[in-house]
Amino acid sequence: MPTLYLPCDSLARAVGADEVSTALITQARERNLPLELQRTSSRGLYWLEPLLEVETPQGRIGFGPLTATDVPSVLEALGNPSSHPLALGLVEELPYLKTQQRLLFARAGITRPLSLDDYRAHGGFEGLTRAVAIGGEQTATAVFDSGLRGRGGAAFPAGIKWRTVRATQAAQKYIVCNADEGDSGTFADRMLMEGDPFLLIEGMAIAGISVGATLGYIYVRSEYPDAVATLRAALNIARENGYLGANVGGSGLAFDMEVRVGAGAYICGEETALLDSLEGKRGIVRAKPPIPALQGLFGQPTLVHNVLTLASVPLILAKGAQFYRDYGMGRSLGTMPFQLAGNIRRGGLVERAFGLTLRELLEDYGGGTASGRPLKAAQVGGPLGTWVPPSQFDTPLDYEAFAAMGAMLGHGGVVVADDSLDMAQMARFALQFCAEESCGKCTPCRIGSTRGVEVIDRLLASKDQGGRDEQAIILKDLCDTMQYGSLCALGGMAPFPVTSALKYFPADFGLQASEAEQ
Repeated sequence: MPTLYLPCDSLARAVGADEVSTALITQARERNLPLELQRTSSRGLYWLEPLLEVETPQGRIGFGPLTATDVPSVLEALGNPSSHPLALGLVEELPYLKTQQRLLFARAGITRPLSLDDYRAHGGFEGLTRAVAIGGEQTATAVFDSGLRGRGGAAFPAGIKWRTVRATQAAQKYIVCNADEGDSGTFADRMLMEGDPFLLIEGMAIAGISVGATLGYIYVRSEYPDAVATLRAALNIARENGYLGANVGGSGLAFDMEVRVGAGAYICGEETALLDSLEGKRGIVRAKPPIPALQGLFGQPTLVHNVLTLASVPLILAKGAQFYRDYGMGRSLGTMPFQLAGNIRRGGLVERAFGLTLRELLEDYGGGTASGRPLKAAQVGGPLGTWVPPSQFDTPLDYEAFAAMGAMLGHGGVVVADDSLDMAQMARFALQFCAEESCGKCTPCRIGSTRGVEVIDRLLASKDQGGRDEQAIILKDLCDTMQYGSLCALGGMAPFPVTSALKYFPADFGLQASEAEQ
C-alpha cells in the first residue's frame, strides 16, 4: 500500500491542499486503490505547493504544484512516478532543499505535526532528557557557550538572558515566547508552530527548568488561528505524556504553559508592549531599565524569546554547544531560516548557516523576480528594514556585516522588488505604517511618523528642484530625530527604509544623487 504525504500547512491549504486531499481519498476509493495519506508539515518550498510526496524504495518522489484535477493522472502514475509531467524527482535531491543546512526545520515536511511518535522518532525530547540529566546551571551554560543570539531581530546573546533570570531570586518566574510574527514577508514562526509544535514546547520546558520558571506563555498573533489550534492540541498531548506539568520529563520540577492570542497590534512584537498585553493592558512600550529579565511579566523575572530562539535550544542540548557553534561565521553562529517573499520566482524558506550572501539567497535559491524584470532591491528585516540595492547583494548574511552597512537581518524576512517599484511610495508607506502602529508613548515616533508622511508628500508635489532639495533635508533631519530619539525599535527603525530609499534611489523622489546623500 503506497504512502502519500501532503502538507497541512496553512499556506498549502490556501492554495488547494485540502481539495487535493479530498480528491485523493475520493479517487482512491472509486478505483479500489488502497493507500495511506498522511498530512505532514510543509517543506517550505512554497512555489511548489500543494506538494504531494509518494514513498518509494529510493525515497520520496514529489509532484507539484498540484490541483485536484491532477489527482487522477497522479494516481495512474504511481507505478512509474517519473513519467508524470508534474513529477519532481526525489524531493531531498531538489537543489533548493539539498543545499540547505536544516537544523530548526530538520523535520519540516517529514513528520505529522501532532504525532508524538513522529517527533520522538526524529530526535524529539532528546534535548529535554539531556537538560534534566545535567541540571539547570549546566543547561544555561550550554546555551551561553553555543553563541545562540535572539532570532527576533535584536540578536542579543540568549545565554546572558538565561543566566540573568536564573540568578535573580523571586517566588515566581516566567518564560514568554514572542510569537507575534508581524513583519511582512515572514512566516518561519508560523511554519514551525503549525508544523513542529513539540519543538517549541520542548525548548520552553528546557528554559523553564533551567532558569527556575514554572509558567510559560506563547503569545501568538490573532492572524494565526491554525497555529493557535495546533499549539493548544500539542500542549494537551505533551501534558498527558509527562512533558509538562508537575514533573517535567521526570525532573521533579514543575513547568506548564498556555497560549495567549494577541489582538492585532504590531507594537506588541516589542517585548515590553507584549508583556503589558499579556497582563491585560493596552500594549505600550515600557522604558528600560528595569529589563524584563529582572522585572518582566507581573513585575517578576521573565525570560522573553521569540519562537526560533526557543526552538533552537533542544538541538543545542541534544548535540552540544560546539555542534551548534560549527555553523555560521564570526559572532553570528548557528543557522537562520531566511524567508523569501515578494516579487520572487521561488518563494519559500531557506535555512542556512550565517555567511551566505544575499545574492546567493535571491538568485540561487529565489531564482530572481517572478515578473522576470531586473531586481531593483530587497528589503531585509521586515517593513522597517533597509532597502538593499544590487550593489550590496554580495554582503554576507551576518548580523555584524549588515549592521556595518546600516541594515539589520531582523527576523530573516526578505521581500524582493523589481525595477518597477516606486521607492518614494515605499518610503511613504513605512512612515504611514509607523504612524498607524505607534503606541503613542514617545514623541519622536508618534509625531515624527505623521510629519514624515507630510514631508514626503510635499517633496513629491514640489515643482522645482530647490523645493525638493529643501524637503529632502527636512526629511533626513526628521529621520535622525526618530532613529535616535524613539523609545523602541518601531520609531527607531522606521527611518531605515526611508533613508535607504533616498540614498540608493534618489530619482524616484525627483532628486539628484548628491542631494539625497547629504
